[in-house]
Amino acid sequence: MTIIEDDPEPEGYRAFITGLKQRVRSTQFRMVRAANTELLRLYWSVGHDILTRQRDQGWGTKVVDRISADLRHEFPGQRGWSRSSLKNMRRFAEAWSEEAIGQQAVGQLPWGHIVTLLERLNSRVDRDWYAARAAENGWTRASLEHEIKVCLKDRIGTAPSNFAATLDPADSALAQRVVKDTYVFGHLDIRQHVVERDREQALMARIELTLVELGRGLAFAGRQVRFDVAGDEFFIDLLFFHIEQLRYVVIELKAGKFSPAHLGQLGFYVQLVETRLKKPGHEKTVGILLCAERNDETVALSLSTSATPTAVALYDGLTPEEQAALPSAAELEAVVRDEIRAFERAQLESPDEDAADHFA
Repeated sequence: MTIIEDDPEPEGYRAFITGLKQRVRSTQFRMVRAANTELLRLYWSVGHDILTRQRDQGWGTKVVDRISADLRHEFPGQRGWSRSSLKNMRRFAEAWSEEAIGQQAVGQLPWGHIVTLLERLNSRVDRDWYAARAAENGWTRASLEHEIKVCLKDRIGTAPSNFAATLDPADSALAQRVVKDTYVFGHLDIRQHVVERDREQALMARIELTLVELGRGLAFAGRQVRFDVAGDEFFIDLLFFHIEQLRYVVIELKAGKFSPAHLGQLGFYVQLVETRLKKPGHEKTVGILLCAERNDETVALSLSTSATPTAVALYDGLTPEEQAALPSAAELEAVVRDEIRAFERAQLESPDEDAADHFA
């Protein structure tokens, strides 16, 4: 590539070329979206036609094998005409109307995401809920499968907290959306963590799922964040900033059972962030305590006496053997921090399906 440096740059050129690049990118994005929409319409129409003929003309189930063979013979270079793919197209037409492709979240997703919704979920309500979150948050297929597996729909916003008593009503509702009742870190697999460290693809998948599990909108701000208070040193485990709600989120990890003392420590850290880091225009800082076990009555009593906005959530995903020999807090924290450290070193790129794959 040659860049001409001899001639002076015309006045306004920088703004012109910036705008031109943006138009090219926007056009590329619209082309991909348009191609994906057309592919979904094709798949829906194929599924609908098979359904109609099986219902009205008595075509049997074996006709799917014949259709698959004919289409693969006619289009040998195309993907997507297997027997299982055709059955998913039929299920697609059963689950959604053709209008949904242009009007609902499912129409914004790649075909692989839709297959996951069809295979992993039975309820239209659940499928629409996860489709909307996947489209809104830009989940990869692996992320979607993970959130379905760990039942995100049932966990989000249900952790016990004192937000209603310590925040304004509107702010309380927003803050509660940041917290899940249970955080599932089974994908970290503590036993295989060292062995898999050299496997880049597996590591990237764990990083992605860790950040997705922590929640949408959270930007990593630091680990072991140091504060000096009149010569005393304190270190916050993990610090995030919620870019949509404009608030800091302090996360502390405890591998044992919840203790009221944990809440006091977390409250102190929240106040440190409030007084040392919070800027004008930011919302109140909140704290999330992740522990392996809790007594809900003890949690409720502890939260009722705290003036600091905090929530107490569980982490899950360990095997029974691991639960019996639970690692120390330091070991658990090291696993999560290693994921964050790797994220700092590498730019996360997760390949996913797009419309072009079908015609490749």
